[in-house]
Amino acid sequence: MQASQFFDHQLLSKYNTSGPRYTSYPTALEFNDEFKHDDFIQAVKDSSNRELSLYVHIPFCHTLCYYCGCNKVITRHRDKADIYLDYLAQEIALQAPLFNEYKVKQLHWGGGTPSFLTHKQITTLVTLLKEKFDFSDELEMSIEIDPREIQMDLAEHLFSLGFNRLSLGVQDLDLKVQKAINRVQSTEFIGEFIGHAKAVGFQSVNVDLIYGLPHQTLENFKNTLDKVHEWNVDRISLFSYAHLPSRFAAQRKLRDEWLPDVKLKFALMKLSIETLCSYGYDFIGMDHFAKSNDELSVAQRDGTLHRNFQGYTTKGGCDLLGLGVSSISNIGRSFGQNTKDLKSYYNAIESQQHALERGVSLTDDDILRGEVIRELMCNLYVSKVKISEKYNINFDDYFAEDLPLLTSFIEDGLVENNVKEIKVEQKARLLIRNICMSFDAYMKKHINQQRFSRVI
Repeated sequence: MQASQFFDHQLLSKYNTSGPRYTSYPTALEFNDEFKHDDFIQAVKDSSNRELSLYVHIPFCHTLCYYCGCNKVITRHRDKADIYLDYLAQEIALQAPLFNEYKVKQLHWGGGTPSFLTHKQITTLVTLLKEKFDFSDELEMSIEIDPREIQMDLAEHLFSLGFNRLSLGVQDLDLKVQKAINRVQSTEFIGEFIGHAKAVGFQSVNVDLIYGLPHQTLENFKNTLDKVHEWNVDRISLFSYAHLPSRFAAQRKLRDEWLPDVKLKFALMKLSIETLCSYGYDFIGMDHFAKSNDELSVAQRDGTLHRNFQGYTTKGGCDLLGLGVSSISNIGRSFGQNTKDLKSYYNAIESQQHALERGVSLTDDDILRGEVIRELMCNLYVSKVKISEKYNINFDDYFAEDLPLLTSFIEDGLVENNVKEIKVEQKARLLIRNICMSFDAYMKKHINQQRFSRVI
């Protein structure tokens, strides 16, 4: 796979608009408060699935990273986590009985910073989850780590509890960049921790990187990429920094003149793709890289890659239950989201016996379009024959108003649309969000609204 085939500067500039990342369809913008807890319970009963993925949100961070748009609580007081874990335990006890017939195949802790928790707090939460849910013997357990506030023995502790995958937020290793985004960290320690985690027995280590941050240059970001390769990590998530200071107050600390211009940001992206591919990583979806023997690479080759709120995954067959403040669930034909505010979360657990705030029940059209978009996002391909047979439709007739929206992409040699299939060319991989928008029935009402990040 040649990296150069992904990069056509003229085409990328032409289509560099804003759009959803399609971790769900419909996107979270369509969630509403008409979706009630009774609807959630009914969705569990109606779901034909009995395999579950658990997501647990730990909102706390020691310090504020200025680029971040995640739901987080900045504090250095670990006792606040004790209070949160008490309420989280109540939510787990309330939700778990609904899933007695489910087998948990995947557990992921995100945030915030899950590694904010002490060893004792981590143990307590893992023990509770394993008591309340039926975990598979082949469980995938992953956790997000902030390498700035941990000790080396965290690796042993997590592994002893069953965690087998780690994801470290690295973003950038250049000191000037780190100071600008308020995230100074030790490159030496990160490398040692990754090596130690692998020696302990972790199956997979992922690092997150971001391009488009203040003061990034081709030279200093190449140094970051080289160091990540030296660490021999299994997966790399490469994200484009979305500068939305009107939505995220902390981003106002990042001056516009510090940020790479459009030309340099394109160059940073091109450098990243070419460098990582030259190091032997497979380009997964639109923003992940993995070793050729990694599950993600295998799934992409097999056409079984999936996408959800955690990004690309191999566990597409599972219902998803989100636990904790702001977490999102995808059960059967529904999406549901907990309240985003910590105080409101506590009040909801006490007064309502659940924290669900909004969501949406999916229509037949949502299910159909969601599958088409997911196939394109994951596999750059959708079989019209397969979709037509599965949903008892004629694909071209059903999407008669949508298919003309592909015309520009077809004329630019980015998409092939024939009787049997829609195929996205490799050089359009970075524009897959734009292509998927053609099948988004809700997109018309969001035109000209700055509700999404730019695709590049």
